[in-house]
Amino acid sequence: MNASTEALPVVVIGAGPIGLAAAARLIERDVQPLVLEAGPSAATAVRSWSHVRLFSPWAEVVDPAAEKLLAPNGWVSPDGATYPSGADWAELYLQPLADILGDTVRYNAAVTGVSRTGRDRIVDADRDTQPFVIHLVDADGAEERIHARAVIDASGTFSTPSPAGGSGLPALGEKAAADRISYRIPNLKDPAVRARYAGKRTAVIGTGASAFTALAYLADLAKAADGTGTHATWILRRGISGSTFGGGEADQLPARGALGLAAKAAVDDGYADAVTGFRTGAFERDSDGGLILVGEDGHRLDPVDEVIVLTGLRPDLTFLNELRLGLDERLQAPTALAPLIDPNQHSCGTVYPHGVGELSHPEKDLYLVGMKSYGRAPTFLAMTGHEQVRSIAAHLAGDQEAAERVELTLPQTGVCGGAGIFDQPATAEPAGGGCCAAPTTVGIGASAFSGGC
Repeated sequence: MNASTEALPVVVIGAGPIGLAAAARLIERDVQPLVLEAGPSAATAVRSWSHVRLFSPWAEVVDPAAEKLLAPNGWVSPDGATYPSGADWAELYLQPLADILGDTVRYNAAVTGVSRTGRDRIVDADRDTQPFVIHLVDADGAEERIHARAVIDASGTFSTPSPAGGSGLPALGEKAAADRISYRIPNLKDPAVRARYAGKRTAVIGTGASAFTALAYLADLAKAADGTGTHATWILRRGISGSTFGGGEADQLPARGALGLAAKAAVDDGYADAVTGFRTGAFERDSDGGLILVGEDGHRLDPVDEVIVLTGLRPDLTFLNELRLGLDERLQAPTALAPLIDPNQHSCGTVYPHGVGELSHPEKDLYLVGMKSYGRAPTFLAMTGHEQVRSIAAHLAGDQEAAERVELTLPQTGVCGGAGIFDQPATAEPAGGGCCAAPTTVGIGASAFSGGC
């Protein structure tokens, strides 16, 4: 890399929890960041699930370098033992951090492409010495091109939820039924949203913490005066065993364990029925306008009024198409990281802390961090992301010893062990690792935005 390239900023894509932590870590190392955020404020994705409480406490979702930036400006850290909601996280920590960073953060700057200056993905000659070129579009549609010495993609996966179809593709009729399908945990405190589900039959597809939260929310609605007749049908692609509901009281993240217990109570108390071994193949409408879910095997369920699909998230890699990524063919996570997080092999609590070594790609100085680094794998922790960007910032500052050093101990869940359940037949019960049973809706902090993080 030449001297002129060294003088360029490190571009961080996304002003969410891990993107802002990356900026703080770079500043700590006297490396200039430039954060590009597609939304109008910090933590745009977090704000969209502001009604959901994290299942990691404040002490685990504030980056230490970020706290050092905030403290001299009068910021007071919330009680570390309490659990923030998404709104709390955004308003009490992430936006104040972005405000301190000032012009380092640019809003309404949607990245549409990243490449090497004068080099498409085919060209080898002097590739590593060329700066990155980032194309972006502002809120008015105006295009811009900027250059960077390195790129840290912390854009997350929240914008690309997985479909209901059991094959990983949208089920037949899924797009046509979009008016009755949501891919988010409903905010039942919003009167319009509450009216959408009150007294209705709702199918919840998914087996992660987000699905647990949706089931618990719908059960609470059914108990309320305005929720009479509310009922959920919980659709699982596999069977139910003792580990399906996660770690329960054995989980070292107690709030995460409580989510599974709440979902179990919803079923036990009759507010939800469980349908196991069902892989959605199609959506059809009945004569009354209800939705009928049809399995890939032709099995048809009773009509429902609404469907909530919480089958995981996947990374948007389209704007990185001119770069040379080294991704696992299954998880779409960095090749060296994938074996550490593969739910076919690992439970939630056995992921080893990792940094620049596991996050590097054939494209030098390009890093996918945060939830995006996990590809389609679930159970990402905010603390994991903080460690990722600490290591990368040290590497970019030339401190390789610090970059390779592990400075994180992760909480484990008490019931996960050995193999996951992804190698089990559709009708089989999980072999273990129940807390990793399926991709969750979002996972910054601990797993999903369901009590995520």
